[in-house]
Amino acid sequence: MGSVADGALSKNGKVHGVVPGFLQDLELTHRNLTSLKVVADMRIRKHLMLHDSDAVIALPGGSGTYEELFETLTMKRLGQWLGPIVIVNTIGFYDGLLAFLRHSIDECFMGRSHLKMWTVVDEPEQVLDAIENAHPWSSDALQYANVTSANA
Repeated sequence: MGSVADGALSKNGKVHGVVPGFLQDLELTHRNLTSLKVVADMRIRKHLMLHDSDAVIALPGGSGTYEELFETLTMKRLGQWLGPIVIVNTIGFYDGLLAFLRHSIDECFMGRSHLKMWTVVDEPEQVLDAIENAHPWSSDALQYANVTSANA
């Protein structure tokens, strides 16, 4: 994430960070951010990041990225957060995850309409267009969050 922040800052972008205190104490915090909120734990961090975000972009990453992506998908599915979700599938990084999500739909744990919750791009340069062209999502999503044969 430091490289992403550096890139944005080098183009006069604004970068706002949210870090739990225990990570700041380990000196894992970027020192040149536009603003930084230090919070008690990861749960509060995720809540603030999502609350303050217009879109979520999942770059290739590890367990923290997956956890944040799935929480965002869940919140969107329930109509609690409505912004675009963009999965950056560079060099097929997320192919397995995307197959798993399709499998969840095929097995009726998610409905076909849930495919509209995210957009997949191959390169970071495609993210802004994906955000601009994302399928609109409604807080009414809660009405069809449960998958039945009628809405699958």
